[in-house]
Parts: sequence; structure tokens; C-alpha cells
Amino acid sequence: MRVICFLLLSCLALPAQALALLDAYALALRNDPSFQAAIAERDAGLEERAVGRAGLLPRLSWSYSNQRNESEVSAGGQRVDRDYRSYASVLSLQQPLFDYAAWADYRQGVARALLADERFRARSQELAVRLFEAYSQAQLSDERIQLARAQRRALVERLRLNRHLFQAGEGTRTDELETEARLALAEAELIQARDDLDVALRTLESIVGEPLDRADLLPLADDFTVQPLQPARFEAWRDLAIAGNAELAAQRQAVEVAARTIDRQRAGHLPTLSLVASNRLTSSDSESSYNQKYDTDSIGIQLSVPLFAGGGVSAATRQATAAHLQAGFELDAQRADVLTRLRQQFNLCSSAQARLRAYRLAVASAQTLVEATRKSVAGGERVNLDVLDAEQQLYGARRDLAEARHGYLRAWLQLRQLSGVLAAADLERLAGYFVDADY
Repeated sequence: MRVICFLLLSCLALPAQALALLDAYALALRNDPSFQAAIAERDAGLEERAVGRAGLLPRLSWSYSNQRNESEVSAGGQRVDRDYRSYASVLSLQQPLFDYAAWADYRQGVARALLADERFRARSQELAVRLFEAYSQAQLSDERIQLARAQRRALVERLRLNRHLFQAGEGTRTDELETEARLALAEAELIQARDDLDVALRTLESIVGEPLDRADLLPLADDFTVQPLQPARFEAWRDLAIAGNAELAAQRQAVEVAARTIDRQRAGHLPTLSLVASNRLTSSDSESSYNQKYDTDSIGIQLSVPLFAGGGVSAATRQATAAHLQAGFELDAQRADVLTRLRQQFNLCSSAQARLRAYRLAVASAQTLVEATRKSVAGGERVNLDVLDAEQQLYGARRDLAEARHGYLRAWLQLRQLSGVLAAADLERLAGYFVDADY
């Protein structure tokens, strides 16, 4: 909570500069509509406990009536007209002594409040993941634009060389056409990358609530060290997920709510016993009490025994039982889905160091291949198409490396989310991977 307050305060004083990841998180906490809806949902859900408790507490009510009456009274052949006023003031108190339905409502209210709290925890973690994915995707799209531009520049230079050699009689028209075709594809890739960046920025804007440009975001560091997973075994992460995953915790509370619904419906067969007390002040409350005043205090117990309700109670109980079974099966399915996703993200994190090393080696090898192929073409051993293929391989390797770098960070964050241990401090750690290009 202190970290969130600090981020909000820092957001208010945010100067006009690059938007760091933590600054974006502070803005998202304040402006993201989905998160604001989650706050309202939690506040509403927490009131379920008080709503359920109310059925166990005394109920005090007061009613008052004041009327003008005109009546004709006939007795022994005589008729009397009466024009009078009457009033009744009743103060009543009722305290349940045995009401299983009210007790079930209270327990269900507690379960609903816990459900709302767990759902909010899930939405809070989801916000951090959504924000980072949008921030990372915007940066990855920008990196793709830079790679597409570099590829286009290289092809433009290659096309200029092809035309020069053709005019000098040392090249062929085929070489020129091959390069023009690759250049057209590079232009299409650049257009697609720009479109992807625009979509990524708009997605990020919807979360932080402020207009953004690609220059507003900090780039990902060119090189970073992949930290070993702690704990290193999947079984430990699995245990963490089963015990602490917010989605599973919320579904367990949903099962509890469904169980309390069964108790609530079964209570329709049970009697209720209440303590009742009242004070009644009346004046001419009826014809029999005309021109009489009463001040009556009463106290006692009230027993209500249900006898027959057309089979509705039994049907509602069967319906609630089926809903409880459904919630239990949904919990099993959700647990399996969470563990599958957890295994996927664990594998991505475990193999990230080797995968990034392989992609870096591929980039270095592709760069060497491009240089060697160009020399071979000059020596007459290779042709223009070989250079184009080598350059395409180089930019493909660079693109794969960029995607792998961002993919590792996303997998690491999602692994902590699925295991239920994600906290604001994890975003602080990820923020360290994004650095100002000027430093």
C-alpha cells in the first residue's frame, strides 16, 4: 500500500519527460477504467458481510396512523352519527432466536465479501500484467520499426549498387529486380510495424489515461542478465499457485457461496423463533374502542412453522445443489488451466538464458554471413540473391532476439502472477530493464 501511495504521489508531480514503467503504473492505478471498476466491485462486495449480518440483529420499527372517521351506529332502533379522529402509534422490536435462513445468509455474506476481496486481488495483479504487456509491446513494435528501417536502408544501398553495376555492364537486370522485390517487402513490413506501434500505443493510452508517443517510453536495455528462477523447481511454483493464485482463491470462495446457498434453501423447511416486544398507543382505534385510549406493552415469542410451499423449497434446494456441483467442477477446470499456463511460463523462464544466448549467436553469425557473402559476390563466387537471403536472415535473427527479450520479461511477470506472489516490487525490478537511451 505504501508503494502504491508513493507511485500515485510521484505521478502527480510527473514532469514532461520519458514515461518510465513505474510512472505508467502510477497513472494506471488512477486512470485505468477496468481497475476503477474493480475497486467499485470490491467496495460493493465487502458490504455483503454487513448485509448478511443484518438478518441476525434486532429489528426495530415504528408505525403511526392518524385518521378522521365518520360512521353511523344503529342500536335498539336508534341511530347515532359519530364524527371523530383516531390514531395508533406502534413501536415494535423483533429479535431472531432461531432463524437458520438468516444464519445461512450471514455465512454467505462473509463468503461473498471474501470473494470480492480475492477478485480485487486478481484484478490488481492483472493490471500490472496488462500494463507491462502494453508497455513492452509498444517498445517491441518500435524496435521492429527500427529493424525494418535498417533493412530498407540496406536494400536501398543494394539496389543502388545493382543499378550502377548494370549500367556499367557488370550486373544483370535480374539482380536489380530481385532487390526491388525485397525492398517492396521491406516497405510492407515497415508499414505493418508502424500500424502495430500505433495500436500498442493506443492500448497503453487506454490504461494510463494520457496521450502517448513512442518517444515517451524508455527503451529496453540492449543487453541484460537473465536471473535464475527462485525457486528453481516447478513443483515449488505449483504449490505456490495452488495456495495463493488469486483466480483459484476467488473460485474457491465462489464454491463456498454456492454451498451457503444450499443451506439457505434448506432453511425453508425449518421453523423460525423470534422474541417480539411492542408498545402500542391507540385512541378510538376501532368502533369497539370508540372514545377509548389504550397504552399497551407486550413481550413474548413468535414461532413460525412452514408446512407446505408447493414443492418450491425442495426444487430450490436441488437447484442450489446443482449450482454447487457446477462451481466445484469449474474450480477443477480452472486449477488445471492455471497449472498449464504456469508450466508454460516456467518453461519460458527456465530456458530464457539459453534461448537468448542462441539468438545472440544467430545474430552474430548472420552478420558474419552477410559480410562474407558480399565479399564472395565481389569475387564472383556468389550471386546477388545470396546477399539478399543473408541479409533477410540477419534481420530475421535480430527480430527474433528482440521478441525473445521482451517475451522473457513477460513470462517472468506472468509466472509470478499465476503463482500468486506478484507485488508492486516486481514491477520495480522490471523497470530496471528499461533505461534512458541518453545514459
